[in-house]
Amino acid sequence: MDITSLFAVGSKDIAKAYNQTAIAKEHAEDYNKGNFESLLNTAIKNINTTNGYLSDAEDEEIKWALGETENTHDLTVALSKASTALNYTVAIRDRVLDAYKEIMQIQI
Repeated sequence: MDITSLFAVGSKDIAKAYNQTAIAKEHAEDYNKGNFESLLNTAIKNINTTNGYLSDAEDEEIKWALGETENTHDLTVALSKASTALNYTVAIRDRVLDAYKEIMQIQI
């Protein structure tokens, strides 16, 4: 693999990747606890992460529109992350609503 294209990777990018890995481990630990509180906290963290990605994408769009950056790669990456995170969040929401509807239809 040719790594010459990675010349713009800085310590900020490495720290961000490390933090995302730490967040993923924290989510896994919360999920393994198995209680509703941890599930709810994980859902809230995922929503906050999605909001962060959407905000980052919007910031990149504004920078590009104002001509502050000519790097379309950062814009594309930010938009892709935001789109994927939003699609994931919507899919989870749909599954939760379907489960809720099924629970509500159970006759006691």
